[in-house]
Amino acid sequence: MSDPSYQPAAGGGPSGPRAGFWRRFAAAFLDGLILGVIGFIGGVILGSDNAANVAGLLLGIAYYTYLEGSTGQTLGKKALGIRVIDLKGGGSIGYGRAFIRYIGRFVSGIVLLLGYLWMLWDKEKQTWHDKFANSVVVPEPAYPVSG
Repeated sequence: MSDPSYQPAAGGGPSGPRAGFWRRFAAAFLDGLILGVIGFIGGVILGSDNAANVAGLLLGIAYYTYLEGSTGQTLGKKALGIRVIDLKGGGSIGYGRAFIRYIGRFVSGIVLLLGYLWMLWDKEKQTWHDKFANSVVVPEPAYPVSG
């Protein structure tokens, strides 16, 4: 689902407004708190560390895949006014690419979080997991959620 008002730039530089590092960090922190509280409650209910870890992983996959694949906004992103969109078309990245983006977060964190910091010098402000999913994170007012 492409956004007809989205126009990628020709040549270098970002093809539009991008969310900054600290907004993305704060959104990720909020999402971590939300999932951490739910995971803690689930761990108490399940009792087993292994079961709680598997449940936490499945919860994270479902949370990020569904929310980023549909509106592009997790609860943390919504609170900070940012969203994930397709780099080329500006619309939703869909569930398959949202899942790839989620798995890519682990790769982004492997080498001293270098994949997360990559956005600081990347011309499109993409992290590694953004690159894996061909997505960008943008301010929501510049690319509003339709519907």
